[in-house]
Amino acid sequence: MSEVISLAVELINIESISGNENPMADWLEGYLKPRGWEVVRQTVAEGRDNVYAHRPGRSPRLLFNSHIDTVPPFFPARVDETHIHGRGACDTKSLIAAQLLAAQDLIDEGRDDIGLLYVVGEEVDHIGMIKANELGLKPEFLIVGEPTESKLARRQKGILKLRLEARGTAGHSGYPHTGVSAIDPLLDVLQDLRRADWPAADTLGETTLNIGVIGGGRAANVIPDKAFAEALFRVVTSHEEILSAARRIAAGRVDIAVTASNDPCELSLLDGYESAVVSFNTDIPYFEFDGKAFLYGAGSILDAHTAHERIAIKDLEGLAPTYRDLARACLG
Repeated sequence: MSEVISLAVELINIESISGNENPMADWLEGYLKPRGWEVVRQTVAEGRDNVYAHRPGRSPRLLFNSHIDTVPPFFPARVDETHIHGRGACDTKSLIAAQLLAAQDLIDEGRDDIGLLYVVGEEVDHIGMIKANELGLKPEFLIVGEPTESKLARRQKGILKLRLEARGTAGHSGYPHTGVSAIDPLLDVLQDLRRADWPAADTLGETTLNIGVIGGGRAANVIPDKAFAEALFRVVTSHEEILSAARRIAAGRVDIAVTASNDPCELSLLDGYESAVVSFNTDIPYFEFDGKAFLYGAGSILDAHTAHERIAIKDLEGLAPTYRDLARACLG
């Protein structure tokens, strides 16, 4: 088993679902310090640390970056003849393994102007990257690892993540006039959102809506006094435009709170690399810097967040050299 495969398996087997990322932070610190990196752990919340590493006395011109949280549920690594399977196989434990090896190759070549930034919370609210801005990092280049099928992403969709809440009055379901249902208006609003015409764009395609979570009520024989839903728009125009339309459609029937939002993002390209537009979102819009951001990784986003998450061994084997070459092309 090659070094990148064994390293990826080791990382996949570390459970780090969003909200409990410190097992990954602990591993990274233990891996990097003996290899001469100066490691900064930045606490974002209890049990949730970002990890920033650089060469002693140097401010990096280039940062390798990805996120150390995964979606639930955790399941460990399994390797067959063609793929590594497991939570984080493509999103993004294997990509981190490749970045670590690429960074070491660059160090061995005598470079000391690179750094590593691994953050929490990308899968939920981007809280880790938002907090990372307090580190004051201003690299010229950012190479972000996400599964892009070994293509440079040239543009990504934005997002608008909403929490919708409704309140009613509990009562006996045998006497409906004694209470007010919270679930009924929530369902009405969700149906109206699903039926609405949302904008499209030439390069990014359609705005899409996923109602990912619904909850509420106390029992089947109790009129529900509270209900909620979480909805995520993939934005191709402006998240403010979508939010205004959603509030107009809701018309005060439910309360709407924004959990996360950003507009579509233009990304950087390099000659000689195939490119693509991606419909997923990343931490890139939340990182405050004036440099160039590159989004690249092996694996398919269609395998991420699924029960069959995986990455092809042949694609991962070539990823560390590609990350290394991307860095060389940026730094000269």
